Amino acid sequence: MAHLMRAEIGEQPEVLRRIADEEQRAVQTVAQQIRDHAIRAVFLAARGTSDNAAAYFKYLFEIQNGIPCGLAAPSIVTMYRAHLNLHGALVVGISQSGQAPDVVEYLAHARANGALTVSITNDPESPLANASHFTLQIRAGAERSVAATKTYTGALAVIYLLSEALRGQPDAPQRIHHAAALVEQVLQQTEPRLQEIADRYRYMRECVALARGVNQATAQEIALKLIETCYVMCKAYSVADFMHGPFALIEPGFPCLLFAPDGATFATALESASKLRTGGAETILFASDAEILKLARTPVPMPAGAPEMLSPIVYAVAGQLFAYHLAVARDLNPDQPRGLQKVTKTL
Repeated sequence: MAHLMRAEIGEQPEVLRRIADEEQRAVQTVAQQIRDHAIRAVFLAARGTSDNAAAYFKYLFEIQNGIPCGLAAPSIVTMYRAHLNLHGALVVGISQSGQAPDVVEYLAHARANGALTVSITNDPESPLANASHFTLQIRAGAERSVAATKTYTGALAVIYLLSEALRGQPDAPQRIHHAAALVEQVLQQTEPRLQEIADRYRYMRECVALARGVNQATAQEIALKLIETCYVMCKAYSVADFMHGPFALIEPGFPCLLFAPDGATFATALESASKLRTGGAETILFASDAEILKLARTPVPMPAGAPEMLSPIVYAVAGQLFAYHLAVARDLNPDQPRGLQKVTKTL
């Protein structure tokens, strides 16, 4: 049976290249507005998968641009009816559909209360786009699978371009093209391994997803994918947090997904992989480094050469494929998760 989720996973290199080629002018305009408004803080309003893209935004902007970012709580506006003074702030709403009512209302409130507002959405005619000063498009085309794939990595690409534009880095589109080529390697070289291992975990009922730094967004997003497509109870942790109280979960055979790309957080991931092995964890480890892969019960070799700040795009695709093949191994339809619909509207 052909699944929409797998088809849309396969479209991601094309989507990334389209964003790199077509969205740079809009990104440059927003970057200039951020400079002109002397923005000193960013608030991010999102739900679900978009919330995980917001986590990537937070890490990236704080690391690369030194601008503090926080995740907004829309209920402060939608339910508690508080009035926020947002002069001097950038408020970014992220929603693939652009129809999340609480995100739309939060952005409208922010715009009315002094903020510069930007929407990141796949629908430039959506209520969210209409509520904001500026819109950045994900340009993923129609996404029909309930589980978001191409709109998630597309949002990451837009966020990366914006961060790089604010830093005055004109070659960012070329780096997105490089990320697209790495995603193609995942589809061609890593997917057979993920399909091979899926049957081993078809009876898995619970697990954790671990990462650190910019790939905390990856751990969160893949945990969500496993929950919604495979009905596996998966909790995402930073490895720094997990090594405190949650490490008590570890016993022989307990499944742990660990995302460990090269970069600033690799040493921490390596130490964590060693502790997980000692504790008997069933570690499914996504990495390109041969040393850390030896510590895994189930190594998943990843393409080398992914810049750390772009690695969440590449590693998210591998995680999506794991969730997809695990759902198929469990005789589930990943396109139609029970109780879910494509657009969820919360107030």
